[in-house]
Amino acid sequence: MPSASKENIGVYCNPAHDLWVKESGPSVEEVKSGQALKEGEVTIAIKSTGICGSDIHFWRHGRIGPMVVEHDHILGHESAGEIIATHPSVKNLKVGDRVAVEPSQICGQCEPCLTGHYNGCLEMRFMSTPPVDGLLRRYVNHSAVWCHKIGDMSYEDGAMLEPLSVSLAGMARAKIALGDPILICGAGPIGLMTLLCCSAAGAEPIVITDIDQNRLDVAKEICPRVKTYKVQPGVPMEEAGAAISKLAGGALTTALECSGVESSIAAAIYSVKFGGKVFVIGVGKPDINIPFMRLSTQEIDLQFQYRYANTWPRAIRLVQSGVIDMKRLVTHRYSLENAVQAFETSAASAKTGAIKVLIQSEV
Repeated sequence: MPSASKENIGVYCNPAHDLWVKESGPSVEEVKSGQALKEGEVTIAIKSTGICGSDIHFWRHGRIGPMVVEHDHILGHESAGEIIATHPSVKNLKVGDRVAVEPSQICGQCEPCLTGHYNGCLEMRFMSTPPVDGLLRRYVNHSAVWCHKIGDMSYEDGAMLEPLSVSLAGMARAKIALGDPILICGAGPIGLMTLLCCSAAGAEPIVITDIDQNRLDVAKEICPRVKTYKVQPGVPMEEAGAAISKLAGGALTTALECSGVESSIAAAIYSVKFGGKVFVIGVGKPDINIPFMRLSTQEIDLQFQYRYANTWPRAIRLVQSGVIDMKRLVTHRYSLENAVQAFETSAASAKTGAIKVLIQSEV
């Protein structure tokens, strides 16, 4: 049976934008004894964790909007691993189970929780969002209810269920349907994941944009029928929107904006038809300018997303059945001990060609 043999370490950042690996909790002694487990909790030996753009932001910028790094802080929220200990109260998981970790910790009592929209929990503690430490550790204690069994799925795919959940939540709320003409703005990990989902859902045509030709080439590789548009800096948003519409063969119904960049959101607004929708999945600056009158006179809906809810079971089914294959998105792999190099590779994606960088750990 699995057990803890190595000391627990984690990946930290701080307000000074330092990044380092050091000892973390729970300690290996606590893991072995199980004394640190609370009711309803399990200990997971984390095997694979993806680096998210938010992790890079917390490291390099110290904040995302009102979420501010004020102390030494552990990053990471895209993880999968193996159960190595359970509290006696836990009945649905056992030692040896392979799980993907949903990083939410909710109150279960507020209106969003009680109506099924727990991503809006008023007391949300989301792992890796300050001040709540994240999953980039060798061992983590977490509520069993948020540990989803993945069977014989690889730990890499298990870690990728988190960004897949982001895309699935966007697809559901934007109400993408078979045959819808779709624009995806941004060919980063979320944009490419969204491309996989739109392709599986039968959207047609699909246009994807980015400033990086390498990422557009990857988009074409994973979805040969996608039309790619390379963003040229300085091109007016009206001109970009018209060029995108022309490439699609006409104005688009829905734009899924996955970058959060002001100019990209504006171009998306100019690419959709009267009565269309721009759905923003990406995270951007606290304040941005938008072409208000274009939205108003064209009755374009501008809609937003915050994380996800109730997506993990669906994501697991899609991956296990082969409907969604995310493997091509993983470009780099590092050990937990070399996490700083992993972050540097991810942050320099324009030079390194990184899309999704995974950090792996042995117990």
